Amino acid sequence: MKPASLALLAAAGMLAAACGSAEPPAAPKAAAVPLATAAAELREVDLATSAEAVVEAVRQSTVSAQVSGRIVDIRFDVGDRVEKGSVILRIDERAANLAVAASEAQMREAEAGLVNARANYERTKQLFAQKFVSQAAVDKAEADYKAAESRMRATLAGAGSAITEKSFTTIVAPYSGVVSARHVQLGEMASPGKPLLTGFDPSSLRVVATVPSAQVPAIQAGAKVRIEVPSLSRWVDVTGVTVVPSADPRTHTTQVRLDLPVDAKGLLPGVFARAYFVTGRAPRLMVPREAVIHRSEVTAVYVVEGQGAPRLRQVRLGTAADDRGIEVLAGLKPGEKVALEPVKAGMSAAPAN
Repeated sequence: MKPASLALLAAAGMLAAACGSAEPPAAPKAAAVPLATAAAELREVDLATSAEAVVEAVRQSTVSAQVSGRIVDIRFDVGDRVEKGSVILRIDERAANLAVAASEAQMREAEAGLVNARANYERTKQLFAQKFVSQAAVDKAEADYKAAESRMRATLAGAGSAITEKSFTTIVAPYSGVVSARHVQLGEMASPGKPLLTGFDPSSLRVVATVPSAQVPAIQAGAKVRIEVPSLSRWVDVTGVTVVPSADPRTHTTQVRLDLPVDAKGLLPGVFARAYFVTGRAPRLMVPREAVIHRSEVTAVYVVEGQGAPRLRQVRLGTAADDRGIEVLAGLKPGEKVALEPVKAGMSAAPAN
């Protein structure tokens, strides 16, 4: 190899060594965002027994057809708001119109017969006074007049029935509410008793709870009641309590109806709820609800100690609860701090030992 080539190779090797030994500048570490925490604290809370419940509408009904006919107009669908007296559906009324026309013709015929029978009765009475006819003729004229009166009343009743039947072809809302189900389609045949639309009044809701019969005396004594709706993370105060005066002989439970306030927005019939019947007050170790996480069958919180990384700790919850927090029976001590943002705490949590 030539000396010039050896010199070039040595220079290239020195350059590569220099480049390999140089390290890129380290990126500045982002400052750790402090976690929001709250301390587990002893405070007085309501002691209550809970019962599973469900929200239902006080006024909920299914409108059914009262006459036969083809459905020619549907003005509302599921989710629509309907005002009381609004037309919600129409059934073909042509057959009903013909029945009304026939009854009106019969009524005019009966009216003419009544006028003629009354006039004949009056003439017969005058002729009897002048001794031109017998008493039998007067009796017959009177009987014909009374029969004409009866036919007129029957015809009037028939006409009223035909008009009523015609009114059944127009379905109106019995009260203001929301349509929750539609059971027919345009063009289908309606028949007496066939469901058409189902609706409920969202301004009158209640919760129906099932409680053991042994708890009924305490509830009737005036126990305070609160409702929790887990799906909405919401608590509602009830406005009235009604204990159904009967019990299920198989489960030995009794239904309790809990009236909700008119402004209970967002609740719908069928939503799961939990009723709490307050029986007293006592100090309990409480943590904020948002600090508790559920992983499969594990219930835990992230505990923050000083400046260290948060650590996941399993806890056992109690039954005492309110809209702020929930009771902890085991796993925490008063004063320990828990992270209020479990997701963020989990990203910076210390590794498990």
